[in-house]
Amino acid sequence: MVGSSLSFVISETFKKADKPFLLIFNDKEEAAYYLNDLEQLLGEKNVLFYPGSYRRPYQIEETDNANVLLRSEVLNRINSRKKPAVIVTYPTALFEKVVTKKELEKSTLKVNVGEDLSLDFVNEVLFEYKFKRVDFVTEPGDFSVRGGIIDVFSFSNDEPYRIEFFGDEIDSIRTFDVETQLSKEKLKKVSIMPNVENKTLEENRESFLKYISSKTIIFAKNIDLLVGNLDRFFSKAEEAFLDLSKEINHSKPSELFCDGTFIKNQLQEFTLVNFGTQKLEIPQIEFNTIAQPSFNKQFNLLIDNLEEYHKGKFTNYIFCANDQQAKRFHDIFDDSDKEVHYETVVFPLYKGFVDVDNKLVCYTDHEIFERYHKFRLKNGYAKKQAITLQELNKLEIGDYVTHMDHGIGKFGGLQKIDVQGKKQEAIKLVYGERDILYVSIHSLHKISKFNGKDGKAPKIYKLGSGAWKKVKQKTKARVKHIAFNLIQLYAKRKLQKGFAFGPDTHIQHELEGSFMYEDTPDQFTATQDVKNDMEKEQPMDRLVCGDVGFGKTEVAVRAAFKAVDNGKQVAILVPTTILAFQHYKTFSERLKDFPIKIDYLNRFRTAKQKTTAIDGVNDGSVDIIIGTHQLTNQRIKFKDLGLLIIDEEQKFGVAVKDKLKTLKENVDTLTLTATPIPRTLQFSLMAARDLSVIKTPPPNRHPIESNVIRFSEETIRDAISYEISRGGQVFFIHNRIENIKEVAGLLQRLVPSAKIGIGHGQMEGKKLEQLMLGFMSGDFDVLVSTTIVESGLDVPNANTIFINNANNFGLSDLHQMRGRVGRSNKKAFCYFITPPYHMMTDDARKRIEALVLFSDLGSGINIAMKDLEIRGAGDLLGGEQSGFINDIGFDTYQKILQEAIEELKENEFKELYPTDNSKPKEFVKEVQIDTDFEILFPDDYINSITERLALYTKLGDLTDESELQTFETEIIDRFGEIPTQVEDLLDSVRIKWLAKALGLEKIILKQKRMIGYFVSNQQSDFYQTEAFTRMLKYVQQNSKSCVMKEKETKNGLRLLITFIRIDSVKTALSILQKV
Repeated sequence: MVGSSLSFVISETFKKADKPFLLIFNDKEEAAYYLNDLEQLLGEKNVLFYPGSYRRPYQIEETDNANVLLRSEVLNRINSRKKPAVIVTYPTALFEKVVTKKELEKSTLKVNVGEDLSLDFVNEVLFEYKFKRVDFVTEPGDFSVRGGIIDVFSFSNDEPYRIEFFGDEIDSIRTFDVETQLSKEKLKKVSIMPNVENKTLEENRESFLKYISSKTIIFAKNIDLLVGNLDRFFSKAEEAFLDLSKEINHSKPSELFCDGTFIKNQLQEFTLVNFGTQKLEIPQIEFNTIAQPSFNKQFNLLIDNLEEYHKGKFTNYIFCANDQQAKRFHDIFDDSDKEVHYETVVFPLYKGFVDVDNKLVCYTDHEIFERYHKFRLKNGYAKKQAITLQELNKLEIGDYVTHMDHGIGKFGGLQKIDVQGKKQEAIKLVYGERDILYVSIHSLHKISKFNGKDGKAPKIYKLGSGAWKKVKQKTKARVKHIAFNLIQLYAKRKLQKGFAFGPDTHIQHELEGSFMYEDTPDQFTATQDVKNDMEKEQPMDRLVCGDVGFGKTEVAVRAAFKAVDNGKQVAILVPTTILAFQHYKTFSERLKDFPIKIDYLNRFRTAKQKTTAIDGVNDGSVDIIIGTHQLTNQRIKFKDLGLLIIDEEQKFGVAVKDKLKTLKENVDTLTLTATPIPRTLQFSLMAARDLSVIKTPPPNRHPIESNVIRFSEETIRDAISYEISRGGQVFFIHNRIENIKEVAGLLQRLVPSAKIGIGHGQMEGKKLEQLMLGFMSGDFDVLVSTTIVESGLDVPNANTIFINNANNFGLSDLHQMRGRVGRSNKKAFCYFITPPYHMMTDDARKRIEALVLFSDLGSGINIAMKDLEIRGAGDLLGGEQSGFINDIGFDTYQKILQEAIEELKENEFKELYPTDNSKPKEFVKEVQIDTDFEILFPDDYINSITERLALYTKLGDLTDESELQTFETEIIDRFGEIPTQVEDLLDSVRIKWLAKALGLEKIILKQKRMIGYFVSNQQSDFYQTEAFTRMLKYVQQNSKSCVMKEKETKNGLRLLITFIRIDSVKTALSILQKV
């Protein structure tokens, strides 16, 4: 049987048999592909995956939590005697023994709603099960207690449980999401299971085959291979056991693992079906199936093939991953002049086949397009980004923070202060030697963590000196100047006329159909944006921004193709010689089936090659020219330039940029950058740039398998030999120039046959480039280098990278270096070499763990975001910005930039941005509240300081009533019923919103009075508004309970309104609502 025909046969047999099935495939990958097929055919509830839990035997810290979870789920399911299921597995998983049924029963806590169980009892049991108590539950084995709520992450479920007690009775049980910490669905009963893979010395273990029901039908693909594999694993485990230091009492291999003979004998006790293509001396059932042929992306061959089958009375099906793919087939076949008989089915299938007996043709889209089809494993808690952005921005005591009005200080934690005998919560900021400032939690929005460039310590100003104000004004003036120029340039381009390209032709469809990967939604939008811009009369000026390897180049290829299709020339400008060569290779490969001439210029080309290329550009025979700054050469006179593509514009010097301006005049321009642009800036920059952001990774990239290892010669030798044996290449990053040669020598000794190159930043440019080009064209196998590889080198053939002393790098560097591999459809490996865990700092450990968890691309964006955003903001607005960012911190810089752009829109560029009259004009930017009521989250309600701080911040960011109500529901869900202080805190937010609408800049709630301060600018239009008139009327009608009068303050005359008899926050709120 070939391809996915097996999946169909098994699913049909299973439906009729009503017995459990166990399928044993050759390895994890194959098992996972068939698992996906069967999940689609039988529904996810009926198919279970049983993986191995170790990465290597006896490396306990290397068990994979997600896999342990899947294994426990299977054991739990078999134990609970629910209806039979199909279990999919592979040799490594069968190799490990499991706890006996009796042991498992003994160590499972069953909890039912309405049952009498005390919280203390559950707490004790969890400790006994070796669960660890934490503030917030994020991974299996965690639990936390808050008031009458226990959150626990059992190993038998892929989501944690929240158990709420009422006295000693269980009131409710619900699952919740680790990311948001919010409840999801209600449950009646749950089982809590510890990590059953951690063996204690006294318990017995047995083979998994002993565990399953004797009625199970076992399907195995090649028993001899299975037995051989198990024996090989077993001898490896024996070696590993002998290498262990003797002090620790480890169980012997035979207690933990099964060898081949053992399993072979056990298989005899079941109904056993062999499947595959080998002939055996037992009864056979033959299926007449043929594998899907390769069409080499040539659709005419595919069409002829389908017609051939149609004539033979076959039914043709094409299985597509999604509707978009199905639509592509319709487009391509509609363009064909022949009639094609086929049906598309949206159903991702592993491998296509032809079933000759039943006259069925089942082809898959990914095999036709020759793309990599990725299997999906349910990885329950992988959604949880181990280091969330919240944590990166989380304030630790001693961190630098910027306060908008007072400058940069150090964070001193949350503190309770007494205000007229009532407790208030405030943030303590330390300035200079002895200045301390307490900031009310109501003005939390003015504080942000200081993010400067490269983690340099900022300059701290004394409180009360005017220095901070000056720095802010200076920054604002500069920023405004830059923003002014940007907007002006943008406005000018909008008025120019350029060339309007025609709509897409069928050749364009064909090019896009031949793309190896599937477009991500972002990529699709970016491509549409670019094409729409090209079809307009005004010249395009679009910036496409996306992480390394997210398919920006493909957007460029399609745009370039469209331009050439319309008879125009394309120039692609890149910052380095290597990139020029790289793009030349990419473009030539993508466009090889079309009559398009591509050439490139860089300093490695001979004078003769250069002249040929330049002549070709001038006489119009070259369609696409790729080059470094040499493209701005005087000798180049484009015959008909229609599109200019600039890669990483910020890396060019001023001289080149000036020349570009003349090239750009009325030519469509597309700029690509890999530096992420912070979201907050994207909006404000919309005024000055057309922007498309690609932030979803390509779906069919193999995730990079990341391992943390100690410096072990054996592991390094095995990994390098494996990579070379499959024809690949290896990066070895070692960031110390002084002993890089010794490291290369060591590798040479370990793998004598390997050709090794050494590269570092102190080599002269030309040598370094030649070395890199040599590596790209495969002249040697291993490149030992410093971090220079992180910048844009694309070697699709290099699929293993070692990073030595990984604990010394920042997150974004690690992420970018790892992104150098896994760029083809081969599986890639990344090894972080670190000292043992206990010798690393907590931070370093967290960084490495985060990266191992986020092995897939794209998740990395979040991690790398922070460091890179800071660089990105500077680059985008010109290099000289980084100085300012350092002086005032990134977040403050962003706020100032936003203000500057808003002001420009309202004043200098009023006619460009029509005012929106539907929204009422804002006269008050923000409202300050000063009060003696206890408005806070009490300690006994929310214990963790970081959590209180995070919630205060979140509360400050809310903008309307519905958000506020959601926030309230979330808090009740996580911490139980809310006390009065929290109710008041929520109402104080409502008061702020009302005050803002009423033109009040400050509210004082003290001694049973509420005083409101009106807009300080006496000439403000506010005093002409309806809102102000309404207030005057209210004061006249209620003169007994409120007065309005002017008062001298240190900032001059202010108009105040005072209300009396305010005995609670609720009263204050209801009065403002009446006004």
